[in-house]
Amino acid sequence: MNPTGGHILNLYKKLGETPRERLERLRTQKPQYQYEVLSYAGRLDPMAEGVLVCLVGAENARHDQHLDMSKEYTLDIVFGFSTDTYDVLGKVLQSGREELVTKRAIEQGLREFHGSVSQEYPPFSSKTVEGKPLFEWAKQGALGALSPLPRRDVTVYDIKLEHVYKVKEPQLLAYIEDSVARVNGDFRQEEIISIWRRHLRKDGAREFPCATVHISCSSGTYARSIANGLGAQLGVPALALHILRTKVGEHAVEKSFK
Repeated sequence: MNPTGGHILNLYKKLGETPRERLERLRTQKPQYQYEVLSYAGRLDPMAEGVLVCLVGAENARHDQHLDMSKEYTLDIVFGFSTDTYDVLGKVLQSGREELVTKRAIEQGLREFHGSVSQEYPPFSSKTVEGKPLFEWAKQGALGALSPLPRRDVTVYDIKLEHVYKVKEPQLLAYIEDSVARVNGDFRQEEIISIWRRHLRKDGAREFPCATVHISCSSGTYARSIANGLGAQLGVPALALHILRTKVGEHAVEKSFK
């Protein structure tokens, strides 16, 4: 393949990376792309990993065409906490009630997310409102001026519970600390870790129910919003513990360049 021509690369974005950092890492890994115009089709949050479609050279002219590709995710949800980002990289807003979670309740709750869904954008997202991304409104405590938050119609083609398990308190805290530490830039990391350490103990004896869910959906669907929304359905705080994007269009994670 001629690296100066327009083409697509199936990249693996690591946990903690931003899409822009992944493109810069590609330039280091593959010097032939050092001076190429690179962009990505379909953002992936720092707390998510997996397939990132990279557009090279002339392929950038068809950027909008690549945005509509369907997506697949493996989503791990932990019950017992909710945050302002809907994942572990956020301030804890609610905690408790995890004892109410059952496999049957999760399966019933997931049915509400199948088909056409009007999904509110997460407060900490890159959706632009009045010339400023939502995460900037959120960081400034100004989301009230936008109430209600903007929404978009998405389609969840398939959503199913893979299995239910429990994670011990020390392991949960260690995972959160490690995940947040991987993120560069200004994402309130020190404050977030401090808050989590007030809610979880390294020698704690609690266990928190978790669920692994497979999602096949249209472009623009936020997996972490499904985690948060499922918690709301069940009356139990919930968030996205881990998000793996396994497919974008025909680009599968098994063939991603790491």
